Amino acid sequence: MSSPLSSIRPLSVGIIGCGNIFSAYAKGCALFRALSLKSCADLNNELALSRAREFQIAAVSIPELLADPGIDIVINLTVPRVHAAVSMDILRAGKHVYSEKPLGVTVEEGRALLDLAVEKNLRVGCAPDTFLGAGYQTCRKLIDDGWLGRPLAGTAFMLAAGPESWHPNPAFFYQRGAGPMMDMGPYYITALVHLLGPIKSVCAVTAMARSERLATCKEHFGEMLPVEVPTHFSGTLLFQNGAVITISMSFDVVGHQHKPIEIYGAEGSLVAPDPNTFGGPVSVFRRGFEEWADIPLIYGYEENSRSIGVADMAHAIQSGRPHRCDGRLALHALEVMSAFEKSHEARGWVEIENQCLQPDAFPLGLPPQVLDA
Repeated sequence: MSSPLSSIRPLSVGIIGCGNIFSAYAKGCALFRALSLKSCADLNNELALSRAREFQIAAVSIPELLADPGIDIVINLTVPRVHAAVSMDILRAGKHVYSEKPLGVTVEEGRALLDLAVEKNLRVGCAPDTFLGAGYQTCRKLIDDGWLGRPLAGTAFMLAAGPESWHPNPAFFYQRGAGPMMDMGPYYITALVHLLGPIKSVCAVTAMARSERLATCKEHFGEMLPVEVPTHFSGTLLFQNGAVITISMSFDVVGHQHKPIEIYGAEGSLVAPDPNTFGGPVSVFRRGFEEWADIPLIYGYEENSRSIGVADMAHAIQSGRPHRCDGRLALHALEVMSAFEKSHEARGWVEIENQCLQPDAFPLGLPPQVLDA
């Protein structure tokens, strides 16, 4: 019988978009035997050339990358407002696509993208893939093994003062397709679906603290950034399994002491790590305990492992199994995030139409660099 190592054929990867997150993906591709990063492209050719030199790959134009018959998967790292359009171009070129989050700016964009993928018999993957790291895989194992009993409720908080003080290009965070929900919400919504399954409905309110933000990062110091989106979201998520999660996403909070995610079950409670990381810490309190217990991580990939979702998709393409960072999961998350503003406007509950499956957990004991047992 052949081993997972001997059955892996590395799939060739190209990246469109050479901005701030590029290095994390390029380094991540090198972690996995299923991926071979070949080329990159950007509207800014000088930036593409710089990235190509750094990672010893080819810098090409976007049309050249899409026309390259040797590229199997294209990673889309463009700005959020063009994610769907660029991903459509990738599918039309006959290549599987893995997009940075969100899948699109609107649910309609996301659904059209998945329809085209079905027509072309191609895969769509989408970030985040942080839930595939050691921290959230360990949390999933604890829940699946009954440490908490039946999950009943929980909280999820991403509260910050906004990225204009530190990000080199903060303006897009306040444009359509971004804001605290579209930018950071995918990590939290996806992590919760990974732990608890899909979401049935949403009830929420939103707010915008001010119509302009003052940039204090060195690259744009003193510039006023127009705000197009709400900057504070608070609501309730009702899951298909009956669990109720209280959630807040904000760029209007100077300081707080909330944990990122907590899950409360009939027999115990779980504190999960920041879902924008791959590692821990993880802690549990069970009925009868006198204090919280820190739980050692029992899976690999504690460090930054962006591209693990791409690698999982590469394995799945070859074996025929579903991939975990599936486009349907991303569309579900997109609809959930979009439902916050709809709920605020309607002053009521919004039912989620685009449902998905709960992603499979990883099995224990996977060999390093390999994601199939």
